[in-house]
Amino acid sequence: MCLVTGLIWGFFFTPEDYRQGSTVKIIYLHVPSALMAINAWIMMLVASLIWIVRRHHVSALAARAAAPVGTVFTLIALATGALWGQPMWGTWWAWDPRLTSFLILFLFYLGYMALWAAIENDDTAADLTSILCLVGSVFALLSRYAVNFWNQGLHQGASLSLDAEENVADVFWYPLLVCIAGFVALFIALVFLRTQTEIRARRARALLARERRA
Repeated sequence: MCLVTGLIWGFFFTPEDYRQGSTVKIIYLHVPSALMAINAWIMMLVASLIWIVRRHHVSALAARAAAPVGTVFTLIALATGALWGQPMWGTWWAWDPRLTSFLILFLFYLGYMALWAAIENDDTAADLTSILCLVGSVFALLSRYAVNFWNQGLHQGASLSLDAEENVADVFWYPLLVCIAGFVALFIALVFLRTQTEIRARRARALLARERRA
């Protein structure tokens, strides 16, 4: 509900920006998807650490369940960023620090899912993907803070900031917050459903293995 409300509010009931025109409305897809792409990986990192320390199978399966969702969010962020960047920068892509780190994060997502698919033993796959998640977390942090680390680059500063001078205008800020809330709710719902599916699939594989041994 929040997602639909935020998108309708943002795309149809906010004015055009005096510099960017109607292009600015891509913010309602780009910013929430980019934010969730990074936070999805952080959630996977926390779940992976729980697996490494506690060997809790649900945490490993939750991390696995979150990966495809985070991948889609990352792809949306890259695509909308290109759509936004072309009229603003005159190019679809630039090797800007944040864009480059975000692309690498996307490749880590793909590698993470491929590693899960390539290893038959679930515990071994959980071990190796947890290590990969730890390494990929560097690029998740770079994607978030690249603009702060490097002053150069085409990418603008944060759209949401505690600094009022950097924040977007209130007319864009409020619907953006609603969109972000919608993306967060969508992420939680999808990960919850996918985690349940992964748990059932693991139980089914365990039962099948017992029947074969019997």
